This record gives sequence, C-alpha cells and structure tokens, in this order.
Amino acid sequence: MALVRLNPWQEFNAIQRQINRLFDEDMPTAFLDRGLSRVPAAELKETEDAIHLKLELPGIEAKDLDLQVTEKAVYLSGERKSEAKSEEKGVIKSEFHYGKFQRVIPLPARIQNTNVTADYKDGILNLTLPKAEEEKNKVVKVNLASSG
Repeated sequence: MALVRLNPWQEFNAIQRQINRLFDEDMPTAFLDRGLSRVPAAELKETEDAIHLKLELPGIEAKDLDLQVTEKAVYLSGERKSEAKSEEKGVIKSEFHYGKFQRVIPLPARIQNTNVTADYKDGILNLTLPKAEEEKNKVVKVNLASSG
C-alpha cells in the first residue's frame, strides 16, 4: 500500500476550474437578464430653493426619452436601441444592455413642475426642479410637553 499525502488545495483548484468553465460557456441572456433592472443611475441633491436631479443615460438620444414631472415625482422612460451589426466570421459578445426602461423618482419636497429646466449633454441629464413656495418657507412648530 502506498502512502498518499493529502493536499487540501487540490480540491480548491478543481472547484476553481469548474467555476471558470461555467463562466466560459455562453449563458443564455434570459438567465442574465432575469430580475435585473436596467434603470439609469440617479443623483439627487436638495438645496433651499430647488432639487437638482442628475441622471446617467449614456448612448441614448434625447428623442428616445420621455420625461414627465409632477409636483411630487419625476417619471422617465426611454429606449436604448441596438445597432444592427453583422459579422460573418467570429463571435460577437456584448455587455451593452438594449431595450426599454422606465424609472419613477419620488421627490423629497413639492416642486413647481411648470418651471423645471433640463440640460442634456454627453449622456447626462441635469434637471433643476424649483421648490414650491410653501415648501421653501415651511416652518414646523414643535410643541413641548413637560413630563413632570
């Protein structure tokens, strides 16, 4: 009988090879897309007079966006259209995500939706949402009750 030395790292190497093989194979896109939302990233900044909303929309033209603003929320929908490419030899792999998206962003304060300004440049949409007058000067009175 021969004495064989146990090498625990050998098992880890085998598992690593199996995982690598799994990711080297082409996974169906339905598997990758399931449950993942493809909404634009947003950044919200509130000042005394306005709410500033920045949305990241790379590769989308302004004509492919629908933007609606109410006093309490911003509704954005659009479509990232795929380019028609054909290549006879070889395989094309793409990590770009195409298709329709929509996003609703609730606002922390009521705004004057008739005075919203928008600037869209280099795939970044900047919205300036001026606050409603009653929101600017909102003062809340706090009643103090003595406990004793």
